[in-house]
Amino acid sequence: MKYMLINGKKEEIPPFPHHKAYIYRSKQFFFAKGLTTHLTMGNFITLKELYKGFNNKCSIPRVLLIDPTSNCNLKCKGCWSHDYESGHNISYEKLNDILDQAEQLGIKDCLMTGGEPLLRKDDILKICRKHNKMTFGIFTNGTLIDENFADEMAKLGNLNVFLSIEGTREETDFRRGEGVYNKVIKAMDVLSDKGIAFAFSACYHYGNYKTIASDEFLDHMREKGAWFGWLFQYIPVGSNADTSLVCTAEQRAYVQEKIRDYSTKNDYVIIDFWNNGHLSFGCIGAGVGFAHINAKGDVEPCAFCHYSDSNIYDVSLVEALRSKFFTEFRNSQPFSENPLRACPIIDNPQSLINVVKSSNAKSTHLANPETVEELAMKNFARADEWEPVAELLFKKMPEHVQRNFPRFLRYFSFKKGITDGRREDI
Repeated sequence: MKYMLINGKKEEIPPFPHHKAYIYRSKQFFFAKGLTTHLTMGNFITLKELYKGFNNKCSIPRVLLIDPTSNCNLKCKGCWSHDYESGHNISYEKLNDILDQAEQLGIKDCLMTGGEPLLRKDDILKICRKHNKMTFGIFTNGTLIDENFADEMAKLGNLNVFLSIEGTREETDFRRGEGVYNKVIKAMDVLSDKGIAFAFSACYHYGNYKTIASDEFLDHMREKGAWFGWLFQYIPVGSNADTSLVCTAEQRAYVQEKIRDYSTKNDYVIIDFWNNGHLSFGCIGAGVGFAHINAKGDVEPCAFCHYSDSNIYDVSLVEALRSKFFTEFRNSQPFSENPLRACPIIDNPQSLINVVKSSNAKSTHLANPETVEELAMKNFARADEWEPVAELLFKKMPEHVQRNFPRFLRYFSFKKGITDGRREDI
């Protein structure tokens, strides 16, 4: 039996595919101490991915992200969902087909984003029952979680939720609408009372970054029962994105150091995308760790990179993973030899321009398409500002991270060689 220390208490981890096992595996994946622990985690799932990747001539993602719907019951400030056309839904039958394909490729984890996925809660429950050898996670605003839904979650065992919250009541309601904070806290109480593990999910920006990185906020999330946390830095995706919310390099560094110290001190898993998303080999988009399918069926490198050259209604999942765009994207990884500058969107925007243009990928931003040059122009200055700061921060990282990163890069090169049809020695 496996155990994790959660909020100061030793918790038993049921066998996979229980939703608590997903949390355990996430910690193993994002905080691997070295190649040995990476390759042997989760009943050798990494080695199985290598084998499947070799057979299918593409990188097999650890997690498949899917948007069941583009609709949402909220209108949060700065969210790209405003730019999306409403009314796009992947039918239950198509979701089932996609997950059948995913299971054949050995993919065991599916996360659902949106839109608000719980607008499709009945179909999601059916999917979880049907694919009971997979774990599922939902990024949700939490307003649609009630006692009945929590009871169904408890019966299923393989469904997790990640509840969006922006900090204090005032900060959450500022972006999400009046009364939303109270609804999210109530959802946490409902889940905690039923023994269901969940995560908090916070987007930090110019206005709330100090709160999100504070001991007070993080202690409160643990007290409410959150087993771990996802942090997402606000990035200006979409033609109407509010660039005033983007953090400065100094603010981003503040969050990185505070979260690193808090996680270490409390043995608490906080996955801070863009600041420590994956300290092993950087960006994990385009099938390396993640692949994303939006509500219209476009297959994208990740949920934030709205460009694609394939649609799941026209090609199979494995064909999408082999697409020219995904292959070019993987060939360009790592986008930096500093894992704190891993992202091609905000850290290396010229790289994203090059990949999109060379593969003729198109914008998938639905109602308001955004050229890659338009997106990059919003990020060049911040990327330049961040580069020297990230170099200093990397020198402060734990010794094992600095020591192992070059080794992971060599392994990553080897992995691309055997999965994408090239040959390179480790």
